[in-house]
Parts: sequence; C-alpha cells; structure tokens
Amino acid sequence: MTTSDIYQKKDVTVITTHINADFDAMASLLAAQKLYPDSVVVFPGSQEQTLRNFFINSMVYLFNMADMNTIDFSKIRRLVLVDTRQPGRIGKLASLANRQDVEIHIYDHHPSMPNDIKGHFEVLSSTGATVTLLTEILEEKGIDIGPDEATIMILGIYEDTGSFTFPSTTGQDFNAAALLLSKGANLNTVSDLIAREISPEQVGLLNDMIQGAIHFNIHGIDVVVTTVNTDNYVPDFAFLVHKMVRMENLNAIFALAGMGNKIYLVARSRVPEVDVGAILKTIGGGGHSFAAAGTIRGKTLVQAQHELVDILYKKVRSRHLAADLMTSPAIIAAADITCRNANDLLTRKNINALVVTRNVRGKEQLEGYITRQVIEKALYHKLDHVQIKEYMTTDVKYVIPESDIFEIQEKIIENKQRVLPVVDKGVICGVITRTDLLNHLVRKSQLTANNMPDPIKNDIRARTRNVKKFLRERHSPRILHILKSIGETAGQMQVNAYAIGGFVRDLFLYRSNEDIDVVIEGEAISFAKKYAEKVKARVHTYRKFGTAVVIFEDGFKVDIAAARMEYYRFPADLPTVEMSSLKLDLFRRDFTINTLAIDLNPGNFGTLIDFFIGLKDIKEKTIRVLHNLSFVEDPTRVFRAIRFEQRFDFTIGKLTQGLIKNAVKMEFFKRLSGRRVFNEIKSILEEETPAPAIIRMNDYNLLKVIHPSLILDKNLISLLDSAKKVIDWFDLLFLEESNMRWIVYLLILTRHTDKQISDEVCKRLELPPRYRKIFCNDRFEADKCIYWLERNLPIANRILYRRLWEFRTELILYIMAASEQEKVKKAISHFFTKLRYIHTSIKGDDLIQMGLKPGPIFREIFEAIRDAKLDGTIRDRDDEIHFAEQYIQYLEPNSKINKQEILNG
Repeated sequence: MTTSDIYQKKDVTVITTHINADFDAMASLLAAQKLYPDSVVVFPGSQEQTLRNFFINSMVYLFNMADMNTIDFSKIRRLVLVDTRQPGRIGKLASLANRQDVEIHIYDHHPSMPNDIKGHFEVLSSTGATVTLLTEILEEKGIDIGPDEATIMILGIYEDTGSFTFPSTTGQDFNAAALLLSKGANLNTVSDLIAREISPEQVGLLNDMIQGAIHFNIHGIDVVVTTVNTDNYVPDFAFLVHKMVRMENLNAIFALAGMGNKIYLVARSRVPEVDVGAILKTIGGGGHSFAAAGTIRGKTLVQAQHELVDILYKKVRSRHLAADLMTSPAIIAAADITCRNANDLLTRKNINALVVTRNVRGKEQLEGYITRQVIEKALYHKLDHVQIKEYMTTDVKYVIPESDIFEIQEKIIENKQRVLPVVDKGVICGVITRTDLLNHLVRKSQLTANNMPDPIKNDIRARTRNVKKFLRERHSPRILHILKSIGETAGQMQVNAYAIGGFVRDLFLYRSNEDIDVVIEGEAISFAKKYAEKVKARVHTYRKFGTAVVIFEDGFKVDIAAARMEYYRFPADLPTVEMSSLKLDLFRRDFTINTLAIDLNPGNFGTLIDFFIGLKDIKEKTIRVLHNLSFVEDPTRVFRAIRFEQRFDFTIGKLTQGLIKNAVKMEFFKRLSGRRVFNEIKSILEEETPAPAIIRMNDYNLLKVIHPSLILDKNLISLLDSAKKVIDWFDLLFLEESNMRWIVYLLILTRHTDKQISDEVCKRLELPPRYRKIFCNDRFEADKCIYWLERNLPIANRILYRRLWEFRTELILYIMAASEQEKVKKAISHFFTKLRYIHTSIKGDDLIQMGLKPGPIFREIFEAIRDAKLDGTIRDRDDEIHFAEQYIQYLEPNSKINKQEILNG
C-alpha cells in the first residue's frame, strides 16, 4: 500500500517511537510495520544524524514512512508505540492518547513510570531491547523476515545490549539475535555501524567530556558527572557517552550537554546501586536501570549539575543494608519499668542502650530509647524509682531492613542516636548500634584502597569550617584585633584559646553581640594576667571558679575561663567544677545552639568547631538540650529555653518539650533557691518583648514557680501588652534616667495579689529589702493613686505633681500601664514630658538676702514657687524673686496680702 493510499483511508494506523530515536527504536519500527502491514511509520521529531543517513542511503525502501505534518490526525484510529510509552517523548502524537476513538498498542522494554500512556493492548517485558519482543512475535506468527530486515533488527539488539555486555541483557536477546542471524543478518554491517568513526567535532566534544569529568564517591560508589556546552546540536551524544564509558572503564556516568537552549542528559550504569532510569525519572527523563536519558529546559548547566548531584546523593544506593548489619532479636524494655530495673537489664545483657516500647493491643510499639549514661545519671540523682519513659529519648529515628548504609549512617550520626531500631511492618526486628556502624566502617576502610574518612571519628573530632571571612564581615576591626591578640598570647603560652557562647551563636543569627567569652584549655588566670599585661589592661580574677575578667581602659571587657566540666551532687544543686577539655566544657552548656566555638590560635584562627550539631539547630531554629537529664541537673535551663525560643523565634524541640514537662511534674523547681529563680525570671522580664515568654511559661505551668496563685488570663495578657507600649514610649523620650523594666512587668504580674501573696512572692524570689518595699508597699500606694486619678482628673498641674513625684519611675510606668482610662495615661505623659523636671531657680542664699533666716519656711516658699511654676503663673527667675518677696510680705504679722492672690500671680 502506498502512502497516497493511506492518506485516502478513513482508518489510519500510525507507528511511532520516541524523539531522538536510536537503533533499537528504528528496528522496532520496522518489526512493528511487519505486524501492521497497512500502517504508516512516523517519526515524532528529528532523528540522530547517523539514523537519518542510514535511512536515506541504505534501506529507506523498507519503511512506509510519512511526514507527520502531512497526516490528517482526524483519520488516525490506531497508534502503535514502540520502545516508549512516555507522552513527553512522542511530540504532537501524544494528543492521540487522550482520544476515545484511537486504539493504543504498546511494545516496550522500559521500566514503568507514573505518567506512562496506558494501552488497549500492551507487550511489556524487561528484555535488553524492544526489538527482541517484536522478533519473538514475528516468529510466533510465522511472518517472514528478510536479510536486510534482519540486519536492521539485530543492529537494534546489539546497540541496546552493548553488544551483549550490558547487565540488562537476557537470554531472549541472545535467542532473538540467533534467529535474526539465521535469517541472513549481516554482522559486517552491524560492526561498521556500531564501531562507526566519529567526526572531528565529536572528537572535540568527547575530549571536553573526559576533561570535565568529576568523580563523586557516593556511598562508596564512584559516580562520574561531566558537563559540556556547545552552541550547536552535536549528533550521537549518547554514542559519545557510551564510548567514554568504555574508554575510561566507568561504573556510572551522568553526562550533561548544553546544546542551544536545551540540556541533554545521558546516563549509563554498570552497577545495580546506580539505577539511572529511576534517577532520571525524578527530572522527567527515563529509561532502564543501566541506560537512561532526559532533556532539561529552563535551567543553566550549573543549576542542572548541582541539582543532579543532590539527587545522586539521595538516590544512589549503598551496597550494605540494615538487614545485614542489625543485631536480632532486639533487646527491648517496657516504658513503665523503673530506672533501677533498666540498669539491671543493661548490666545483665551487657549493652549500653535499650529500645523502649509500649504494648498496644498485644504488639510492642516503638516509643523511644534510653542509654546507660542517662540511667546512671538518674540513679546518681536518686531517681531509681522513676519510670524510664520520663527520661527516654522520644525523638527516635528508625530504619527498615532494606535501608542502605547511607541512611543508617545519617540517622545514627546526624541525630546522635546510640541505637537505631530496625522496623519491619510495625515490628521491631533488630537494632543497629553506633558500635555496629563503626565496626562496619572500620572493616570497609581496611578493605578499600582509598580509605574514606570515618564519619564516627569525624563526629567525635567535631565539624569544622573556616569562618574568618564571616568574622570580618560581622565585626569591627577592633574586635578582630582583640580576638587575634588573644590567640597570639595563647600561642605564646602554648595553650588553646576559643571564643564561645552567645558571641559565636549570634554571629550566625546575624545579631550584634560584642560580649566576648573565651575558654582556655589550660590555666585561665595565668593566661588572663599575661594577656592583660600585653594589652595594658586591668584584670579581676576569681580563683574559686578559675575565671578572670580583662578590663580595657575604655571599660570594654573580655571574660576568660578555663575549660571545665560540671557535675551536680543532686537535682537543682549548684554545679561542682573541675578542669576539663573544650568538648567537655561545651557539653556542660545548656543547649546545642550555645555549644559553638571559634579557634583563636594562630594557624587555626577563625575555625568554627561544632561538636554537637549546634549550627544545624541554629539553621533549623530549634532549641535542644544536650542530654536527657539536663533539666534534672539544672531546672533553671527551662527558663532559658523559653527565653531563647521567644527571643530568636525558635521552637523548642519535641524531646526537650517532653523533658520540660517532666521537670515540672517532678517539681524539681522547688529545690531551686529563690535567688536562682529570680535571676531567670528577671532575665525573661528584661527581654524586649517578655509577654510571649510569660505565655509560654504558663503553657508549661511554670508561673506556679513564682507563686501558685498567679493566673494568666486575657486581662493580664492585655496588661502586659500595655506595659510593653508604655516602656517603649518612655524609651523614646530619651530621658537621662533609666528604668528597670523587669520591675514594671513583675508589678503587672502581681497586680491582683494581696499583700500576703505579694510578700510570699518576694520571699520565694529572695528579693532584697529595697525591692521588697516596691512590691509589698509602694505598689499598693500606686494602686490607690490609680483609683484616685481615675475619679478626679482633670486636676491642676501642682496637684498631679504632688500625687506622682514621690513614686519611682517604674511605679509611675506601672500606673500608666495598669490604668484603663486614656485620661490617666495622658496625665502621666504630661507629668513626664512637662512637669517632672520643673525646679526653682532661686536658692537659699537668695532668701537670706531677702532677710530670712534658714528654717522650715524655706521649704514652704520653694514649694509655693514650684507650684506656681507648675500652674504657669510664674516663668523665670525674676518672677520667682518677685513671688518670693510677696510671699515673705504675706508671712509678716498683720499682712494684708491675700495668699491666693500671690498664687494666682
């Protein structure tokens, strides 16, 4: 049947394949055409140059081909797809897949993909080549195959099986090739085409591919990624990739070629761990596990390469699975057993960690894990009777038996998890410990010529990175000079010096902080004296704690301490301090975000040291403790967790939240001294916006630590917000006097308490007498003032002044915040801005010159002058002198001057 005959038919069958067709696609088209003799072959796009030349110069007569643009799509009733079922790879013909009147037949050897076209008739099998499937069908149907046809078809098998060397090659491929060889296939033609010469342009491109190759060791497997760029389309890119695999003897390669406005990606793999078909599926490509291709649009070559490498680290499988490493059966402990019993179990089984479970409907459900270290600390603090669920780590990761070594390594190391449960369909079938992982990695390094760094060892030695440039960007030259001079002194004394604490943390939070804390691995006081002598500064030492403060001439301070460890004799005790290393010094810190250090010694200056994944928690905006008994040892850390959470807009981690609730439930705060509680509450109330932290305290039922009767309701929250506005307003006045904002907020918190409760609050917080007077006496006078003002305003300035001037600033701000009436707030604003700093200009000497003798009369006159100034009846010194003279005359016996006339001016 001629092409013109097909155009006249009403029911047309079209056979097609994928864009950039290879030899297997071409061979499958020919074989399918023999199955559908009245069909027409259509290419969806441009073909590889070699194929085009092959068709035109050799065997084009075998194909009943048509140009897609000349076909009336409305007449197509059957679409036959060979070597593909991806709609994105058949061009305009993909529209036929959505038509109800078109029957779809599919012959394909590629793995299934989510968006595959569904056929009415499908022949799908994982052979090395699609033409193998069609050869078998032709044989079954007794359809004869000529020598030229057999040559084309065997060529497809040779190319797609890598001349029968690819791991995807099957016995069916050999049998199909044998059949085609018996039909007269010419292997000389096959050899010429498979081993075809490449053009000078292709030689240059291949050389660029080899020179640009980057080797990535991903989970122990060598994966090559190479990129090339050319303005024009270069044919046979897939062939060049295949040739590079053979020349360089590569296990896996991903080649990116920027050609025009597209990026072509071709991948080949010889190892099962690198499934290139599955990998390229994530970017819209596809293919087999050993050979795949795809096209990327709308991205630069650099972007495409970076994204590809990220995908490789996620998708390349390790050769070792959890099932191979785990210890089975797992030793588990019920969540409700005591710490004492758990310790006995650890000792009896000679293990260092227990998987904790809870029985749910007869099945052991994973709840967490607990380590020997935590158990021993609990016993040390006399908590042997407490159930282990109170101190277990609940944020536990697990793997399935098929999980690879990379996932195991990531979950154990990144989460600092000592034991990793292996769970299969909800059942704990085994565990992998850090020791199991370490032993595996050690064995692996001994067997590998290229010994890879041991992740466990690296973890112990801490993560490091150079932040010298970051320091220069964030801090002034003076701060950098101080840090460098500290390091130089440390080098001279052969000790190690590190910047630590909030100074380092705030560097990565982009917050200004010039409070430098330095830790010395050595004798800190001797170092401080030597450094102070060098920079001509003063030094204060505290031998009991091994600390010192270096004070520069302008008052700038640097705190210096020896690296030390702390232990607690009982819960909530003050720590006992011993000399230690940097790592142990950082381990005693409250939260991971505060465990970062920067090396100051010459040679390593500017190196960030991160033992406890603090930088990761900063990036993830999470507050986490370093160990499960952190709040048992020091419950005040709970207040700091809340303060940091609100200050930095972080979130307290799930496990840390559970430990806070446990500390509240176990009432460890009762053992804290009032002074320690006060210091933490004061720090919270001195925050820029303390209300959210107070609300968070209430969420954890922590206000009862101040007093059980304190209740946070909507009214109190509104008062706290009002206090914030009042304090901000006062700060914007830029007055010379300061205020202690914590007093204002604590006055608000105790606003509705009586004298007895106020006294109990003061006793609980161990407030000094000067503060106790404010909360137990002055606050009640302030409340009376609020009541009076609300009922008597407006009033004369002199009366407002007399009502307020004896109150300290914090109490006046409290009055302003506590009153709900706007007229009271305006009156206090008027007092602060207009009245408070009005004083008399004349002095006692002026009155003496007027003939008065010093005595109580002086005070009476000064107060009268001040009242007159407050009310605006006198304005300057001359007015004051005139007023004083009249007032003196008024005081004389038999004076006829009226006092009210004097006051009114």
